[in-house]
Amino acid sequence: MADEESQLVAERRRKLGLVRSAGRTAYPYRFADVVATGTVATAARALEPGAEDLAQSFAVAGRLGAIRQHGKSAFLDLQDRDGSLQLFARVDELGEAGYQTMLDELDPGDIVGAVGRPVRTKRGEPSLRVTRIELLAKALRPPPEKWHGLQDEEARIRHRHVDLFASRESRARFRARSLLTAGLRNFLTEAGFLEVETGVLSSVASGAAARPFVTHSHYLNDELRLRVALELQLKRLLIGGLERVFELGPVFRNEDLDSTHSPEFTMMECYWAYADYTDMRGLVERLYERLAHVAAAALPDVPGAKAAPEVFRPPFDVVDYVETLERAMGRDGLLDAPVDELRRLARATGVAIADDAPAGKCFDKLFDKYVEPTLLRPTFVMDYPTATSPLAKAHRSRPGRIERFELFYRGFELGNAYSELNDPDEQRRRFLEQAGDDPDAHFALDEEFVEALEHGMPPASGLGIGVERMAMALTGTSSIKDLVLFPPTRRRR
Repeated sequence: MADEESQLVAERRRKLGLVRSAGRTAYPYRFADVVATGTVATAARALEPGAEDLAQSFAVAGRLGAIRQHGKSAFLDLQDRDGSLQLFARVDELGEAGYQTMLDELDPGDIVGAVGRPVRTKRGEPSLRVTRIELLAKALRPPPEKWHGLQDEEARIRHRHVDLFASRESRARFRARSLLTAGLRNFLTEAGFLEVETGVLSSVASGAAARPFVTHSHYLNDELRLRVALELQLKRLLIGGLERVFELGPVFRNEDLDSTHSPEFTMMECYWAYADYTDMRGLVERLYERLAHVAAAALPDVPGAKAAPEVFRPPFDVVDYVETLERAMGRDGLLDAPVDELRRLARATGVAIADDAPAGKCFDKLFDKYVEPTLLRPTFVMDYPTATSPLAKAHRSRPGRIERFELFYRGFELGNAYSELNDPDEQRRRFLEQAGDDPDAHFALDEEFVEALEHGMPPASGLGIGVERMAMALTGTSSIKDLVLFPPTRRRR
């Protein structure tokens, strides 16, 4: 296989030599007045089969697909951002020399520009009758065989550029992700939230129970950590008087890459002064209802996206965290169970639990095992045990609980929200209690944030949504890797 590819590369380099020996460039600077292929296709569809529009001329550009020669005519498939268009080239239009040069020099995968007139073939195919064709970039490596795309998952990730030009589905999926991100931004802006940007590097990685990536600043002569969440800096903006804020940006967690996790992903967090988690729950329903229609419009032929408006039609299901977990485990009294008992129960699920693991981590593992896989419809899980988060207010009427919800669908989380803790003394106590001897929480105490709280933060609710998971749910995608353009991969040795 490697020898065959080497021969193909050698043949393409030979053709590149032909171009250069003729005194032409295979990599020109520009191709003027390009329109999308859809513009040509629309003009051609207005014609009768077999007719040509002699009054209009268009320039198109893109990547060549198949090249089919039939005597003194050739059909070439051109692919651009709009899709595919057939180019119809004839000897009598290009001349003997021009026609033969085209066949001698071009290969599937090359980037070309073409000028011509809209035509509709006798079979009704919208096409461009070529009057000029120009090589814009010679592809020295061949595209995947027959343009069926890359079938191997690792190859698709390592060579995303090839995956995109060889797979219409991949292009459409990433376009949909972009439209969903824009829709998320527009929704929050319309709701009165101000978009901000905060720092990626800090001395403390707090706001989530996750192991950070660590780097070193030569200027500061100090260790810095890539943020694991956006939360604490955004809440400091509430203290500063920016009452509704949101940020869309990358976060970094030193963890595994699997179907729902990535060491680098995009997070949206928003904070809403003078609101609580009940207000935020209503906002989340309205947000997903809006974005479901965006997904359906972007991917009308994808079953998961087409069904999204019905699946995410409010109201969503609502269940209680503790009651649902106890029912699934067939026991009660979990909130009162000593931490040693919680560790034993968590280990019984087959996960590794350290001897000093805090109660919150045990609850998380039990919930992952017994409840998450059963949450197949959009479902709000309400009122978590206090031990699961140091940043949420204690529930106003349920001892041992916090005012927190998470939205789940298809067994994974789509959003996490609290009534935010704004008592600085209670915040400091919770940070220290959560950290304990847990190495993952060693840097969780952000003393600067606690000092900021001492200036007074208004009552507020906050929400965090992983953008890739959101897009997975709304487009019916099964793996986060298919919604991260360049996920981390093991380096080739």
